[in-house]
Amino acid sequence: MLTSFALIFLVGLIFAAICQRLKLPRMIGMLITGILLGPYALDLLDPSILSISADLRQMALIIILLKAGLSLDLADLKKIGRPAVMMSCVPASCEILGFFLFAPSLLGITRMEAAVMGAVLGAVSPAVVVPRMVQLMELKYGTNKSIPQLIMAGASCDDIFVIVLFSTFTNMAQGGRARIIDFVNIPISIVLGILLGAMTGYLLSLFFETAYAHKHGIRNSMKIIVVLGVSFLLTAIETWLKSIISISGLLAVVSMACVMKAKSVAFVSKRLSEKLGKLWIAAEVMLFVLVGAAVDIRYTLDAGFMAVVMILIALVLRAIGVVICLMGTQLNKKERLFCVIAYLPKATVQAAIGSVPLAMGLSCGKIVLSIAVLAILITAPVGALGIDLSYQYLLVGGDENTPISTL
Repeated sequence: MLTSFALIFLVGLIFAAICQRLKLPRMIGMLITGILLGPYALDLLDPSILSISADLRQMALIIILLKAGLSLDLADLKKIGRPAVMMSCVPASCEILGFFLFAPSLLGITRMEAAVMGAVLGAVSPAVVVPRMVQLMELKYGTNKSIPQLIMAGASCDDIFVIVLFSTFTNMAQGGRARIIDFVNIPISIVLGILLGAMTGYLLSLFFETAYAHKHGIRNSMKIIVVLGVSFLLTAIETWLKSIISISGLLAVVSMACVMKAKSVAFVSKRLSEKLGKLWIAAEVMLFVLVGAAVDIRYTLDAGFMAVVMILIALVLRAIGVVICLMGTQLNKKERLFCVIAYLPKATVQAAIGSVPLAMGLSCGKIVLSIAVLAILITAPVGALGIDLSYQYLLVGGDENTPISTL
């Protein structure tokens, strides 16, 4: 296992550095590392690591979501309002509709199988988008109109919406029927996740303030450990209560961090954010290498040209969905184009659920996995590179001398 961790970190950082020198996002090098080291290429990773890969990826995602929450301003979120809510469901719905309408004729599958495929492909990747939006907020690009906050808030809810639809469609594909409660669970999951996180964040802030008032100040490093432990519990609560009520653990994590920022002294939240930023250096490598390791490159050979056409059609419809969400806002054409680009990347959700239809024995399982793999390989690098190369030209603010390679 230690050898595998050494390969993940060392080879991942080497490939990331090579990509950075080539003016490409570091993430691409990490994804390539995972594909090469993974079980479908050189097979150099210990099976014990691969067996807990999903948990390790979620831990890394929690770290960046905490940093995102500590960077978000609640006043900015209130100012965004309607567009953020629409961004959490409209673009994904447009993409799923695209698969439902065009996949049967292009790929030779049924309407129901096309809906399952659309649900797998419909989610934006928070692992690709959120770190970049956090960086843009720190560099002050687009913050005059809360653009990074808008994209980050929408991306956080987008995954919940899509995963609930995926569960519903796979149930229908297995001969079941759609239940109204499955659709009702979407807003319930979002609202309860936000409330649970807000309450937890308030209690944590109170605990830290009380300890400080009684001259038992807790070091920032210890606070990070406590916050991480509580965050892991929040995501576990989602699993524990799954059969009773739907709660979004990841939204709870973001909400908790937002409230902690609002209730804490400014320099405290800044220091916590800096500590999490240092943790993210290692977590980022782990996350993207393991996402790459989950990609079965063999299935891309089976996908064919029509699969690429289908993905492109779906992305066009997704872009239309983003434009619809931004109607009536103060964003200009360049800023709207940036939002479209930022909503392209796919990786984490597709790597997590892409193989589920195949494991369930659905006849569309192999083609769904093929499309999921192909979508990751196309959209993750293109979306990440698009954000990195365009933000200075499409968004207002920041230091004009800030190098693109910082993202």
